[in-house]
This record gives sequence, structure tokens and C-alpha cells, in this order.
Amino acid sequence: MLRTLAILLALSSVGAARAEELVPLKIELPKPLFVGTPRPIKVSNLEPEQAANAGPLMVPAGTALLSLNKPVASSDTSPVIGELTCVTDGDKSGDEGSYVELGPGVQWVQIDLGGPARIAAIAVWHFHAQARVYHAVVVQASNDPQFKTGVTTLFNNDDTNSDGLGNGSDYAYVETYKGKIIDAKGVTARFVRLYSNGNTSDELNHYTEVEVYGKPVN
Repeated sequence: MLRTLAILLALSSVGAARAEELVPLKIELPKPLFVGTPRPIKVSNLEPEQAANAGPLMVPAGTALLSLNKPVASSDTSPVIGELTCVTDGDKSGDEGSYVELGPGVQWVQIDLGGPARIAAIAVWHFHAQARVYHAVVVQASNDPQFKTGVTTLFNNDDTNSDGLGNGSDYAYVETYKGKIIDAKGVTARFVRLYSNGNTSDELNHYTEVEVYGKPVN
């Protein structure tokens, strides 16, 4: 009897371990849109090269893309170019027609996953047809669509608090076809909101694609 119980406990432990098995996050990348060495970009907290070349993010086995074709809201309800649907339509090519351009100043886009999910990672492509840095990038998750309660900040490189969300300590980074992969650390939330405040080329804000990876919470 005791032996049977021990075996059952061992099998349960093995099952739990398998459920939390970590695997590399696999993301389909678009083709590069520029080659050669970009002009020097001067920002106060630029990501060092070794950090930019870090290995793949490890996520729980079974992690899936949750954001494809999900509804998108924004602080700018009348984009300069494109539609908000560009943010989650699966087209991350960076070509004309594949991105939305929001007005100057602090702007945000928000994805509704349709229900709570355990979020493993968020991948962001602002505009990768040119090497540039977007200012004051902040990524948050919440179950509150107004982002007034239960807000978790997953990334913040706004070292001057221009967004008004607090000073961040994450690195600014140069846009490339690889996008920016953010570790969401399994936070449970329905909504993901991303802020920016212009870039090193102009005052506008762009989103080519945002991908949210995780598992729905039943």
C-alpha cells in the first residue's frame, strides 16, 4: 500500500515537472529590411551589444501565440497611417501597409486577449525598416481594461519618466527585424498595453506587430 502511494506521488511529481518543462521560444522572424552599419544613435541607456545578442527566451512547453487577430485599442483613435488591426494581423514584414503610425507624444496600444492568460513572453516590432530607437517604451499587463488596478510592468526603459509611469531601468534598444522579446514571467492578465513617446528619427509612434505568447487560464 505504502509502495503504491509512493509510486503515485512520484508519478505526480514527474507530471508536474513535465508541465513546467521549459523550451526555447520559437518566433517566425520577418526578412531584414536594411543592411550595413546604421548611423550612431545617442541615447542615455542604450542596450549593450552582448545583451542584444542574448540566447533565446525559455518558456513553458505548450506556450502558444495568443494575440493573433485579437482586438486592439489605442490612445490615438485616428492613426496617421494604417489601422490598429496591423498590430495583431500577423504581418510583421515592415513594408508599407504593414504598420500603424500614431501621432506624436506619449501614445499607447492595447491588446485584448479575450480572457485571462498566463503570459510567457511579448514580442514587439515597432518599425524595423530603419535602425532607430523608440523612446520611453513601457509594457504593462492587467485584467483591468482601464489599467487603473492590478497593473504589472513587464518592461520600462523610460529613464526620464516622460510617460508618467515611473522611471524605468531597462535598456533602450535599436529596432531590427528580430524585434524585442520581453519576458513576461508568467503574469496572469487579459490585457497588454504598450507605450512609447516618439523615436530617434521623428516624433511619431509606430507598431508593425505585437505578439503575446502564453496559455489561456480556464
